[in-house]
Amino acid sequence: MQRAESIVVQSLEDLRYPKASVFAVRLALHEALANAFRHGHRGLPASTPVLVEFDCTPSRVEIVVADQGPGFDPDSVPDPTAEENLERGSGRGLLLIRSYMAEVEYTPPGNRLRMVYARPTSA
Repeated sequence: MQRAESIVVQSLEDLRYPKASVFAVRLALHEALANAFRHGHRGLPASTPVLVEFDCTPSRVEIVVADQGPGFDPDSVPDPTAEENLERGSGRGLLLIRSYMAEVEYTPPGNRLRMVYARPTSA
C-alpha cells in the first residue's frame, strides 16, 4: 500500500498539486486499498495482488483499484452518518472516497473501483 501511495503522491507533487489535493488523493487511495485488502481479499492468500493503475495530469488524477475478491454492492453499505450507524466502523472509507473524489464508479461485480480527482481550478 505504501509503495502505491508514494508513487501517486510523488506524481502529484511533480505536477505541483496543492497540499490539500495531495492529502485528499492519498487518503482516498489509502481507503480504497485498505478496503480491497481487508474486505475484497478476505479469505484469499496474503500474497494475492491488488491492481492499482493511475494517470496524473495537470488537471485530474484517475485511479483504478481492483481486487480479486467476489465484489460487493456499494449501495448496500450503510450510511455511516446515520444516527443508527454512528457507532459502527463500516462505511467510513467509502464516505471519504466519495467526499474527496469528483467521480467514483464501481464496476460490477464491485471488485473494481475507478475514482477521479479534479484539481481545483484555483490551484
